[in-house]
Amino acid sequence: MNEQELIRFVYRETRLLDDKRFDEWYELFTDDGHYWVPLARGQQDPLNHASLMYEDKLLLKLRIERYRNPRSYSLHPEVRCQHVLQQPEVESHDAERGEFRLRTPFIYVETRGDEQQVYAAVASHTLARIDGALRMRLKRIDILNCDAALPSIQLFL
Repeated sequence: MNEQELIRFVYRETRLLDDKRFDEWYELFTDDGHYWVPLARGQQDPLNHASLMYEDKLLLKLRIERYRNPRSYSLHPEVRCQHVLQQPEVESHDAERGEFRLRTPFIYVETRGDEQQVYAAVASHTLARIDGALRMRLKRIDILNCDAALPSIQLFL
């Protein structure tokens, strides 16, 4: 596996979010994929501890459908986002499982009308090659101040 291909995947995945191409982004997940934002620093278990978000593909699909609903009050005025990434770093390769893990520190900005939220976070991508294409088994977002009283995050970090 070419390291540059893995890094390009992370940049493309984030670009899809910034461009609100949520259907294409959704297709990047494996069938058993999850999107996870832990509530506590160093949290190891999303099932037996509360998380800010822990969504499988069904929940991701429901959220994407909500974005299309013109009556989604929290999305009016329009919500926009921008990710500013450091270069992703390949942390590990599990040859037995065919998985790669990348770590990417980033700044996330979300705006709605006159309001703006800014978060510092680290994205951990667990990627696998499925039918010749890279897919996400897990996208984990560790927000620097995850244990603070955070306002509602409308889009995907």
